[in-house]
Amino acid sequence: MIKKLLLLISICVTAFNISSIRAEDDTSFDDFAIVDDSGEDVETESVSLNSDADVVDVQHFDIAGIMLGMSYDEVNNLFFNGSGLYAPRKKNSVIYTINKDWKYNLDYECRQNKIYVPEKLEKCIYSLARNRGLLYVSEIHLERQFTGETIDIYFTSNATDNLVWKVVYNNDVNDMDGESEKFANQREKKILAFWQGVLDKYGTPNSDEDKWISSENAYDPMMQAYYGQLILSDKGLNATDSANNIQSARENFQAKPYAF
Repeated sequence: MIKKLLLLISICVTAFNISSIRAEDDTSFDDFAIVDDSGEDVETESVSLNSDADVVDVQHFDIAGIMLGMSYDEVNNLFFNGSGLYAPRKKNSVIYTINKDWKYNLDYECRQNKIYVPEKLEKCIYSLARNRGLLYVSEIHLERQFTGETIDIYFTSNATDNLVWKVVYNNDVNDMDGESEKFANQREKKILAFWQGVLDKYGTPNSDEDKWISSENAYDPMMQAYYGQLILSDKGLNATDSANNIQSARENFQAKPYAF
């Protein structure tokens, strides 16, 4: 009975591998900007409220209409299907990624089916990832050429519904055109105007002089301001996404049907 069960498992796994590899198609991925997942751990620093300050609803802060937790479709409709202040940058405005642990799974699966040539191996991995919902939009890059402003939007994987977890805004207020006093004076005025605009929109920081926090847990939504930059982030959402992918990839690794 045990031998029959092991034989059945072996047949099922083999059939699964064959059907999976047949998922490879003739699609060219040349038009996809695909980058490797860095696999870096989420880093946080402790945060605390200023004296007499209250928490703020950072979850509902927006940068040019983009909020944490928005879906890719919502962002796409906001900037790709209309005429807003920002437009997709000319090259590689949309970036795709496969979670590192899942990519290792698919690499193993393809190689078990005798696919070793680098170009064919890469296409096998990307085809399987796309067909299984593992290839996802991880970044969108926007620009406003008139002012030199840029916005970089970062998404979680499909394991957590492909949601915005970080928005990075940049402008040129910290740049100087030269070394003389007049340029330093102009830079200072640009910075003051930027900070006044930030305070008008988001209110006074409630953590140190440059942070807005929704709790004293650094994994909760927060925003930090720098000279010419704003970073809106939900590191807890990103950490959850990473943990989900690691666990799911481990559970779905196509190991050989060892019998012992």
